[in-house]
Amino acid sequence: EASFLRTLELGIQFGKWILLENIGINLDPALEPVLQQQKVRDGSGYIIKLGDKSINYSESFKFFMTTTLPNPHYSPEVSVKVTLLNFAITPTGLEDQMLGLVVAKERPDLE
Repeated sequence: EASFLRTLELGIQFGKWILLENIGINLDPALEPVLQQQKVRDGSGYIIKLGDKSINYSESFKFFMTTTLPNPHYSPEVSVKVTLLNFAITPTGLEDQMLGLVVAKERPDLE
């Protein structure tokens, strides 16, 4: 996706926050330098190679990815490159959390 890579390039250069929505299990290999933060010191700043271009890397750049997959299982190679947050809230999950809190408070010996 040339338009997304151009958007990503501009975000890296100008320190913007970029959101990539609805990712699947497999990630585009073009994201590897960003996910691995393969930036190289260049004078007083950093550069990163994105595709066939070397671009200036702004320290205020942030990259976020979201998925609509209910329970994604990413490979270990992907998992070590990113921080995974699960924002899915279910009634069963909330019940389990509440039960854990009650047990911890009333019967800490059961934990």
